[in-house]
Amino acid sequence: MSDHGTPTTARTTLHELADHGVSVWLDDLNRPMIADGDLATYIDRGVLGITTNPTIFATALSEGEAYTEQIESLGQVSADDAVFALTTTDVRDACDVFAPVFERTGGLDGRVSIEVDPRLAGDTAATVKVAKRLWAEIDRPNLFIKIPATVEGLPAISQTLAEGISVNVTLIFSLDRYRGVMNAYLTGLEQARERGKDLSSIRSVASFFVSRADTEIDKRLEQIGTDEALALRGKAGVANARLAYQAFEEVFSTPRWQNLADDGAHVQRPLWASTGVKNPDYPDTLYVTELVAPHTVNTMPDKTLEATIDHAEITGDTVTGSYAQAQQVLDDLAAVGVSYSEVVDLLEVEGVDKFEKSWQGLLDTVSDEMAKHPGRA
Repeated sequence: MSDHGTPTTARTTLHELADHGVSVWLDDLNRPMIADGDLATYIDRGVLGITTNPTIFATALSEGEAYTEQIESLGQVSADDAVFALTTTDVRDACDVFAPVFERTGGLDGRVSIEVDPRLAGDTAATVKVAKRLWAEIDRPNLFIKIPATVEGLPAISQTLAEGISVNVTLIFSLDRYRGVMNAYLTGLEQARERGKDLSSIRSVASFFVSRADTEIDKRLEQIGTDEALALRGKAGVANARLAYQAFEEVFSTPRWQNLADDGAHVQRPLWASTGVKNPDYPDTLYVTELVAPHTVNTMPDKTLEATIDHAEITGDTVTGSYAQAQQVLDDLAAVGVSYSEVVDLLEVEGVDKFEKSWQGLLDTVSDEMAKHPGRA
């Protein structure tokens, strides 16, 4: 059995990644997957956790009848309340499926994430309030509450952690913001300690988005059109993530961190998000094989996960020690006229907007389903 507690029978590439310190999580969740045993099968293949989002829930709700009985039982409630009831039910059940993974990894993995309403991304107090409500309603130790890394989200992250609640920080695009996220994590742990919380029970991941950087930067490079610019396509996402890992190594080797670690705190692992390639010219496993490093999570859509199992070659740590080359990529981008700061700022704005639209789509889908299946009197 590996350090991550993955079984040594029927090994797949996902188990091999775990041996190198990478926890593979699936970016997908729906009720039939839980009920039919497909989620348990994923775990057998080496999946160690799961993330979800409103679009995934909306798709599941609109297909089949898996949610009909619960929708009918809710009666005349608002779409917001219905979303809360439906999603928390799925996430609680998924937490139970992943409970054995949670136990055998000592709380490192077996995690299931649910996000705070992204329309609250600019409201610190409201974000904390909903995070506490979700945590209490689902009531499972292997839950992660997803909070976006907006300026207003940073203090919400600290305050939520201070309550003893584990957090998946999402929508991180820039190195500066990532450092802010790690600072918010340490601040939250310090506040939790002041409140007498058990630091060893608090976990966190920081979801650093990868492919969207390439999508936006490649577009700009193609507009520039020079040989130098075109040669840089497909390099920014990996370089950005590798420099984020360098920042992770720096922050979690400081005296400030060691002081918390001495009291039982765990590092906030980098999580590579948005790992499905958008450009068909790139290998499906680009953001898997190029981002292997200890203490990381890679959350994958099903297509990427299957490609990883089928033909990814894992050669070991591909991140540590690559920082000079990664920085050179960003320097070369600046030299051809691509502004890193402009791109990452745009990606954050677009990211929050996409999350809000996705949430509205979920509300609309639930409203439609409630209209088809009015609550029982």
